[in-house]
Amino acid sequence: MVAPMAATSAQSVTVAPFGTLSDGTAIDEYTLTNANAVEVKIITLGGIVTSIRVPDRDGTFGNITLGFSTLDDYLAPHPYFGTITGRFANRIANGRFTLDGRTYSLATNNGTNALHGGLVGFNKRVWAAEAVEGKDDAIGVRLTYLSPDGEEGYPGALDVTVEYTLTSDDALRIDYLATTDAPTVVNLTNHAYFNLADEGSGSILDHVLMLNASRYTPVDGNAIPIGEIAPVADTPFDFRRAMTMGARIRSGHQQTVRGHGYDHNFVIDRPDGEPMALAAWVHEPTRGRVLETFTTEPGVQFYSGNFLDSTLVGSSGRVYRQSDGFCLETQHFPDSPNKPEFPSTVLRPGEEFRSTTIYRFSTDAAPPG
Repeated sequence: MVAPMAATSAQSVTVAPFGTLSDGTAIDEYTLTNANAVEVKIITLGGIVTSIRVPDRDGTFGNITLGFSTLDDYLAPHPYFGTITGRFANRIANGRFTLDGRTYSLATNNGTNALHGGLVGFNKRVWAAEAVEGKDDAIGVRLTYLSPDGEEGYPGALDVTVEYTLTSDDALRIDYLATTDAPTVVNLTNHAYFNLADEGSGSILDHVLMLNASRYTPVDGNAIPIGEIAPVADTPFDFRRAMTMGARIRSGHQQTVRGHGYDHNFVIDRPDGEPMALAAWVHEPTRGRVLETFTTEPGVQFYSGNFLDSTLVGSSGRVYRQSDGFCLETQHFPDSPNKPEFPSTVLRPGEEFRSTTIYRFSTDAAPPG
């Protein structure tokens, strides 16, 4: 593995205006820069990660996450580029679940399903923000939002904190914390789309992927898990040994047909007693960049950008086409409130929801194992 680049500048957290909403609310953009000149930008609308600039094997920096350069573009419809998704990430079937004998009806925004928190999820909320300094020369921004009881149909007032930290060893750490005043369900993630060859540079299907998962959750025709936790062995979902994302995407397997590619939750193989586990490793061969994903969550949604359809122009000025970006959304399993066999997403008063995900960037590292 190539060592991190020599320090070229002092680390810093800066803030600048990013635009104004129609009601006059100002949106700010925080820029985190470490001593290696790795840079992450986050705006207070939706906690959106707008840019991640890291070096390739030759030391050339590029932005590796899909997104836009203007607030107006983020206010228009887009597929959750870089957003905090919640109150419940991924899908809840038919926008309904039952908790403690009471059935709750949610806002539906994905056919009959509730997706990523509903019509106005956390991705569209304005978060309060403050710069923070962490341990070991880490720097970051802390975002907070109080979701009122009944928002998008969810019970309980949910007090949420999301902290983005850029570390000295070129990792973006995301820490989630939530508390509630009434029983509710919660599932939080970030929806960054990556292209390790540079945002807007084309297809990600030649990226090499390893998923630390021997099982996944197959879905029905509405992208809802059928309740089975199935082995990946002898299917196109077996990425336990690294291979390109596109190697079997057009295999005709029923699940890749239903997902229009990969859009599935993988069950992370976790050593007993280990809170943090490797979820995924990705290598882009032409530029040499590597992304490793670690998480405390039980699952990761691998999405191969199937519904990018050439209607959006990114920050590079280039059109986003199908499979021009991929997502690794660390999470609890989709539709968990309706699947008692899945890990619980229930949060009660007096409890804390805590979750951590780390995206670590390097170049030309060998796959683990």
